[in-house]
Amino acid sequence: MKDNVEERAIQLGEYIAKNNATVRLTAKKYNISKSTVHKDVSERLKSINMPLYKQVRKVLDTNKEERHIRGGIATKEKYSKIAKKL
Repeated sequence: MKDNVEERAIQLGEYIAKNNATVRLTAKKYNISKSTVHKDVSERLKSINMPLYKQVRKVLDTNKEERHIRGGIATKEKYSKIAKKL
């Protein structure tokens, strides 16, 4: 996966577009850093495959708009688990 940067960018972009995945989830799936995923799909993919870049950009923008909601849900679940233990 680390051999060809262009292939990796396309592969990551396809995964994000197909699964509506977050950068964090994609990084975990491919065992690479979030920074690498973000750079590949935000910068490199733009010059390699513009239609795929546009699809990925839509997913990333949606994820950015919704992240405060996901964070609130995660916090709620965390404290619910703590309360159950008491």
